[in-house]
Amino acid sequence: MAADSRFHAGAGPLPLARLAEAAGLPVPEGTGARLFTGVATLQAAGDGDIAFLDARRWLPALRESRAGAVVIGPDNAGAVPPGVIALVSPNPVLAFARMASLLHPRQASTGRRHPTAVVGEGAVIGEGCELGPYAVVEAGAVLGPRCLVGPHAHIGPNCVFGADCRILSHVTVTHCIAGDRVTLNPGSRIGSEGFGFSTSLQGEHVTVPQLGRVILEDGVEVGANACIDRGSGNDTVIGAGTRLDNLVMLGHNVRTGRGCVIVAQAGISGSSTLGDYVVMAAQAGMTGHLHIGSKARIGAQAGVIADVPPGMDVLGSPAIPVREALRSFTAMRKLGQSKAVNRAAEEKTSN
Repeated sequence: MAADSRFHAGAGPLPLARLAEAAGLPVPEGTGARLFTGVATLQAAGDGDIAFLDARRWLPALRESRAGAVVIGPDNAGAVPPGVIALVSPNPVLAFARMASLLHPRQASTGRRHPTAVVGEGAVIGEGCELGPYAVVEAGAVLGPRCLVGPHAHIGPNCVFGADCRILSHVTVTHCIAGDRVTLNPGSRIGSEGFGFSTSLQGEHVTVPQLGRVILEDGVEVGANACIDRGSGNDTVIGAGTRLDNLVMLGHNVRTGRGCVIVAQAGISGSSTLGDYVVMAAQAGMTGHLHIGSKARIGAQAGVIADVPPGMDVLGSPAIPVREALRSFTAMRKLGQSKAVNRAAEEKTSN
């Protein structure tokens, strides 16, 4: 279906030439001035919408589509029906995303400050910032220009955010230095005390003071109800452009490189480090003090207990290279099947 204007504001109509330029695509001759108002699926799109196709299984929907334009890969470009503009891209989803971001931009700061918002002594609120109902910005905190602080969000003393950050409803932030364009989705917890303690001979758990910070570099996005602990001595650092999904947990002193992707319910124990562009799938877990090399990929529900070299894909618990894991799964399945066959033969013999 098309975007519901009650929830997703539109910036259109915009000419196709501008949209295609944002996506780095050529425009078929004579179509650049055509106006578009939104994006939609192939099935729901109308004449003023742009849709996309990224897999051949959607070709039947393309043939019936009434979209004004379709972003499509070169292998399927010949299937675009008459009257629909074909925008050919080697990565249709990426091109479509860039166009959609122009037609339906993210919520931006209104520059308004709700009368119930609280700003502490010495806090610096940049030009054009929005503070929602019951938002709290404590003493000494700094917000760069055009930041948006949602309802009931709490920014702790002396925290710093750069320009165009979005700290959404019920977020709590302490001991944090953040760059530009950082997004903290609802309920995320940044800078909480790390899980560090020592146990005495008598069984008493004594907390080790957590004296580090959380550093969020430019463009980091943190999902709803995700948690990032501050460092115990060194800082916890999340590299530029990294994306954390909902319910992710990062322990104290964790460091990620640039552009990492950590998916829902994954957890990383303290002092582990990730290189650039690491992908960690849902519900995967890592023990502490490990290093994951750049561009490695960790499969869903994997349990990582050893370092992973750059570029390696691992799966299973304990995590091993994917090919080995698949062979192990196959062998275990065959073993189970053979045992079932043997039991059935024994039962038949006994009867």
